[in-house]
Amino acid sequence: MIGTLDAKIPPGPLVQKWRNHRDHLRLVNPNNRRKFEILVVGSGLAGGSAAATLGELGYRVKCFCFQDSPRRAHSIAAQGGINAAKNYQNDNDSVYRLFYDTIKGGDFRSREANVYRLAEISNNIIDQCVAQGVPFAREYGGLLANRSFGGAQVARTFYARGQTGQQLLLGCYQALCHQIAGGSVRMFPQSEMLDLVIVDGQAKGIITRNLRSGTIERHAADAVVLATGGYGNVFYLSTNARGSNVTATYRAYKRGALFANPAFTQIHPTCIPVSGEHQSKLTLMSESLRNDGRVWVPKRKEDCDKPPGEIPEADRDYYLERKYSSYGNLAPRDIASRAAKEVCDDGRGVGPGARGVYLDFADAIKRQGEDVIRERYGNLFAVYKKITGENAYKVPMRIYPAVHYTMGGLWVDYDLMSNVPGLFVIGEANFSDHGANRLGASALMQGLADGYFVLPNTLPNYLASQMGKRPSPDASEFLETQKDVRVRIEKLLNVNGTRSLDSFHRELGLLLWDKCGMSRHENGLREALEKIPKLRDEFWSRGRGIRVLGSEQDYNQALERAGRVADFLEFAELMCIDALERDESAGGHFRQEHQTPDGEALRNDDRHAAVFAWEFQGEGQRPKQHRESLHFETVHLTQRSYK
Repeated sequence: MIGTLDAKIPPGPLVQKWRNHRDHLRLVNPNNRRKFEILVVGSGLAGGSAAATLGELGYRVKCFCFQDSPRRAHSIAAQGGINAAKNYQNDNDSVYRLFYDTIKGGDFRSREANVYRLAEISNNIIDQCVAQGVPFAREYGGLLANRSFGGAQVARTFYARGQTGQQLLLGCYQALCHQIAGGSVRMFPQSEMLDLVIVDGQAKGIITRNLRSGTIERHAADAVVLATGGYGNVFYLSTNARGSNVTATYRAYKRGALFANPAFTQIHPTCIPVSGEHQSKLTLMSESLRNDGRVWVPKRKEDCDKPPGEIPEADRDYYLERKYSSYGNLAPRDIASRAAKEVCDDGRGVGPGARGVYLDFADAIKRQGEDVIRERYGNLFAVYKKITGENAYKVPMRIYPAVHYTMGGLWVDYDLMSNVPGLFVIGEANFSDHGANRLGASALMQGLADGYFVLPNTLPNYLASQMGKRPSPDASEFLETQKDVRVRIEKLLNVNGTRSLDSFHRELGLLLWDKCGMSRHENGLREALEKIPKLRDEFWSRGRGIRVLGSEQDYNQALERAGRVADFLEFAELMCIDALERDESAGGHFRQEHQTPDGEALRNDDRHAAVFAWEFQGEGQRPKQHRESLHFETVHLTQRSYK
């Protein structure tokens, strides 16, 4: 293993850790910053904010994205909002409450120090974004408006209707453009990172492919920052953009970076149900809708085929309100998702395939009027109508859980540096802040906290010892890594099989959803671990596997997807190994054999209150597990309850 598994959590009281830590970090003086070059891979909220902030500080930054513009980063799809403990609603919120809700929401499988820092920084994020001109919703008196999200009993979510991610990304993008115009940031659109370059045990560069020309390029730097998002598309059907993938972080894993908690996948409860095999992705309905929408199914199976308006109130089961009276329809995502699966498995699902539940706004419209609901959620209702053809102001929406966010990612310490010195990982690409389940409106919070406020403070601590140590992109390590990339590309092009990429990806996704999805079982995980290698062998089988048309020296989307699916076929095995090894239920990782008498997740704190970090051991070899024990000094480990 490169490096050691030391989280480097600062000593001292929780509320003082981040402040004291910053006071003792090494610095790089302004005149020396221009001598350092930083590579930022990814231009969403985490990567874009990091690149803009580092450029503003005076570093020379190269920022890479595989889209044609940073504006197309998947952060734009986030709808509902961003959390912060401003307490504008005067409902007794605080930094501590945000911290505790996040720790509890993650089922006590995240670091206290990281989560408290996130809650502490949250207020700065709102100030930063308001200063950028982000058009947050406001109350009549002018204060920023807030609404509630799952897992909280206060209103702390700031929002811009159902376009929060888009508006935050535009604010970040204008800051990035300012630095591009000033010359401190160089943007490399339509460039995909295909490998990480290690020199003397440290991350010193990347190998990329220009997606328009096919040119393989070498980039050397003093540090590498990965901000490439999550791996939810391993399931084929997810709420992620089609291009979202695991390649950057997985290739870093194969170069020595530890991959932490890969089995921790979030299932979002409010997705438009699957309508047929023609779909290549799923569409999310924001969790914010659960503020005013009530979730229900018929009490009797024989009523499921009736129009919802013909089912009287007495024959409806508002199951979240019934089971989780304290939180009701705003129960956390993992709990709400499993509850939906339970009622559908009981034969009370609605819609095609009986895989749906109702999200009903009739009571809210009756109480507040359609105009109020339209003002709050109008664009979301428009999206729903465009996809389903149904008017959700008149009939309930139909929703069902789907893969959304991934809590696992590359292992990082408190400074957001991986075990590979010089490799920093931010946003959804790391594992650090959400534990086994992410609360709604926390993804945007983490991405911007990491990019605007954490990394710019911790990166100099590493750079201070790297003056003059940047290698040449012509160094042997770069040439050897570039050769490895070319060999892999040629191998993909030379399979010359008969099956499409989508056929392999869909088969893998269905297998994972069934065996390592919303619920898992030891037998199913072992079955998946037998089938995945066979599917991978078929993928690479000459004459029978995939068929990639076109050439390397060209704009070739089939080749792009082939590399990503190949990585998914390897990464899926790591996911299942992690899920099998974690012999407990925790948050989104629900092992059927480990549940309480009333069907809730049953943790095993004695054995598994830890981060599972996996080290690559070579092709065909079982990865080596490392554990980082989680210590709770401020909160007490308790059975999570939202009842």
